[in-house]
Amino acid sequence: MKYLLSVLIGASSYGVLSTIVVLAYSQGYQLGEVVGTQLLTGCILAWLLAMYTAWKERRNKGRQSGTAEDPAAGSAKSGASANRSSKLTWKHRLLLMLAGTPTAITGLLYYHSLRYIPASLAIVLLFQFTWISVLVQAVSKRQRPNGIMLLTLVLLLGGTLFAAGLMEQKAANFPMIGIALGLLSAVSYTLFILFSGKAIPSVHPAYRSAWMITGGLVLVFILFPPYFLFNGLLWSQLLLFGFLLGLFGAFIPPVLFAVGVPHIGEGMAGILGAAELPVAVLLSSFVLREHVTMLQWGGVIIVLFGVMLPELYKMRARTARRLT
Repeated sequence: MKYLLSVLIGASSYGVLSTIVVLAYSQGYQLGEVVGTQLLTGCILAWLLAMYTAWKERRNKGRQSGTAEDPAAGSAKSGASANRSSKLTWKHRLLLMLAGTPTAITGLLYYHSLRYIPASLAIVLLFQFTWISVLVQAVSKRQRPNGIMLLTLVLLLGGTLFAAGLMEQKAANFPMIGIALGLLSAVSYTLFILFSGKAIPSVHPAYRSAWMITGGLVLVFILFPPYFLFNGLLWSQLLLFGFLLGLFGAFIPPVLFAVGVPHIGEGMAGILGAAELPVAVLLSSFVLREHVTMLQWGGVIIVLFGVMLPELYKMRARTARRLT
C-alpha cells in the first residue's frame, strides 16, 4: 500500500505545476527560465537528499560495526546496507542521467503547449499517457490488459474529457502545434514512468533521483543557456516560482516514483498518475479563480473513482479469498 501511496502523491504533485506556470507566465517569464529554475532547484534538493542518505548510511554502518557481536556478521550487514550506493558506477550514472531526460522534455513540451492551447485541452492531451503506458506494458510483456484495467482506462479517459471541460468547448480552432506538443508531452511522460522503474532499480532511490534530475538539468541548459543565472533575474520572483516548480515537479515526483514504480509496475503507475488532474482542477478553481462547472466536478469524481477502482478490486478479491 505504501508504494501505491508513494506514486499517488508523486503524481498529485504534478497537478500543482500548471497553476504555478500560469502565474509565472503572467509575470513575463519565459519557457527556458521557468523550466531551468525548476530543474535547478529540484536538482539541489535531490542532491541534498542524496548527501543526507549517504551520511545516514555511513552512520548506520559505524553503529553496526561497533555493536555487532560477530565482527564478520557486522561487516556483512554493513556491507549490505551500503551495497546499493557503492555499486553506482559511472556507467550507471550516465544511464540514470539519460533516463532523467524525459523529465525535462515533458516539462518543456507541456509548458510550451500552454502558449498555444487552453490549459484544459493541454491537460487532456497530457493525460493520454494513461492508455499509452498500458499499451507499452501490454506490448513489452505480450499480454492483454485485463477487464478491470480496461474499465479503469475507460473511466479515466471519459472522466478526463469532462473534468477538463472539453465537452463544453464545442468546435474551436486550436493551433496544431499546440496539440502536437501536448501529445508529445504524453509520450514523454510515459517514457519517464517506464524509465523510473527500469533504470538501475537496485540503486537507492535518493541516488537514482539525483542523477536523473541532473540529466534533465543538463539537457535544459544545453537547449536554453541559463542566462538568468548571471543577469540577476534569478533573484526576482523567478526564484520563488522555480523553487515551487522544482519541489513539486522535479524533486517530489521523481523521488516517490523511484520508490514506488519498481514495486507496483509501470501500468499501475500510469493509472495512478491520473491523480494529477483532480489536483489541477481544484487549484485552478481555488487559486486561479477559474470557473469550474458541475460537469467538470463530475469528471473529477469519475477520475478519482477510476484511480481507486483497481485497488478496490484487489481488496475485494483478497477478502473473498479469506472467506473461502
